[in-house]
Amino acid sequence: MDITIDQRSIHVEQHGQGDLALVFIHYWGGSSRTWQPLMELLSPAFHCVAYDQRGWGDSAPADSYSIADLADDALAVVASLGLQRYVLVGHSMGGKAAQLAASRRPPGLQALVLVAPALPIP
Repeated sequence: MDITIDQRSIHVEQHGQGDLALVFIHYWGGSSRTWQPLMELLSPAFHCVAYDQRGWGDSAPADSYSIADLADDALAVVASLGLQRYVLVGHSMGGKAAQLAASRRPPGLQALVLVAPALPIP
């Protein structure tokens, strides 16, 4: 499915159901397909969500790709899907975006899972 964020199309994949959603954020150059095998394993117990970050996979490109933009997109996906309780799972650059999103203390965020996150830059 595609959702619209700031007049841009963002491709989202969802599997499973449940009270707690796992929101998967891929690495720079990846796509939601990166997470498909894991989502298939976890979907019997969790609502699994993976999306293509701006300009990757099936999502539309954008003019800006800052970490703040990527964090904004993550939280916009959560809001657009109406997720009440969720965990952000970020790999590499996706981990960096997840960290910034979590630092904003968004409602409903239960935990943060970082897989080899990129180092912060001043």
